[in-house]
Amino acid sequence: MRLKNHVHEGFSNLLSSKLRSILALLGILVGTASVVAMVLGGELVTNEALKQFKTLGTDLLAVSVNDSSEQGGSGGTLNNLALGSVLNLPKTNSSIVDVAPYAQIYNPAQFNGHELNGSVLGVTENFARIVHLELTSGRFISLLDGYEFFCVIGDKVNAQIKKLTFLDAIGQQIQIGKNIFTIVGVAKPWPENSFVYADIDSTVMIPILTSMSLSKYAAINNIILRLKPDANIEQVQDNIKSYITRQVANKRLFFRSAKELIARMSTQSQIFTIFLGLIGSISLLVGGIGVMNIMLVSVVERRREIGIRLAVGARRSDIWALFLVEAVMLSLIGGTGGVTIGILIAYIMAMFWHWEFTLFLMPPLIGFSVSVAVGIFFGYYPAYKASQLDPIEALRSE
Repeated sequence: MRLKNHVHEGFSNLLSSKLRSILALLGILVGTASVVAMVLGGELVTNEALKQFKTLGTDLLAVSVNDSSEQGGSGGTLNNLALGSVLNLPKTNSSIVDVAPYAQIYNPAQFNGHELNGSVLGVTENFARIVHLELTSGRFISLLDGYEFFCVIGDKVNAQIKKLTFLDAIGQQIQIGKNIFTIVGVAKPWPENSFVYADIDSTVMIPILTSMSLSKYAAINNIILRLKPDANIEQVQDNIKSYITRQVANKRLFFRSAKELIARMSTQSQIFTIFLGLIGSISLLVGGIGVMNIMLVSVVERRREIGIRLAVGARRSDIWALFLVEAVMLSLIGGTGGVTIGILIAYIMAMFWHWEFTLFLMPPLIGFSVSVAVGIFFGYYPAYKASQLDPIEALRSE
């Protein structure tokens, strides 16, 4: 018999036992939906995490400058990097396009006697350009500000101030330690990024020279550099390390390259996605076992039919193909429904967590392909058992 006849008869047989077919479909549907939802969800999580780095660009290099274990804690500014030395870093390698040092200090900030929940960051004018920080109003810190008491506030700090006053934040004053700073700019919301060791939305940004005058412990411990796209990162790192070592002693440097971080995260995400897929495949395996059980029951119930078919001239391969087609049809229908539900679950997850939803083709294809493979694998044995029945014994069965 031709495939078309097998499909027609198989569909009729599935309809004749609706409840049994639906139960078998549910197993495949739930399993496929689990695989698609987990794998697609893993891809969305990875995409969201990588998007934080890609928004800044892949040509960034971050340097953390810490005291070596032999030196211990720094007691002052005698062994700290000077701003001028850091700004001269582009001279160490032609691949360095821009440089933005920043310093974190821990002096409390207050507005009208109310303490603000946030940190203080000493920055240069290059900082906003490199990390793509935009302003809602006002201006950013300028190198010309020198030691002036001007500041730019993050979006969350601005929200705190709005709760205390209805006036525009520009021109208002913030007390940091014992000094009064005038707000000259308000930053737009900035997506938190682990590449920068600061939540810019919760910071008060002041001129970097001013930050060093506020505390003897203030130091340039972090530097962000923008490189040329074809930069040799290892060579740049060696040049920076050699230069900083000549400027200050007993310092340990830690580098973080955007390209390396993205590559590392991509590798980890692939392992994570495979792990999720394997977990989802367990339920698909259970669904496959359900299909095999249903098909074995069907073989027992249809022994007389099988015997008649064989007696009138049907080949064993026809019997085998008929039952295998039924199992595959169950998997196809369940797989299609499972892929649809899995995509819907991933979409709901993305909407709930405010992620950007992107339909990756690989997870649905994997889920559908595996469901069909499960149908073939678990349908083969019942089909084989049906094709090997003895016609005389089958005709005698009731």
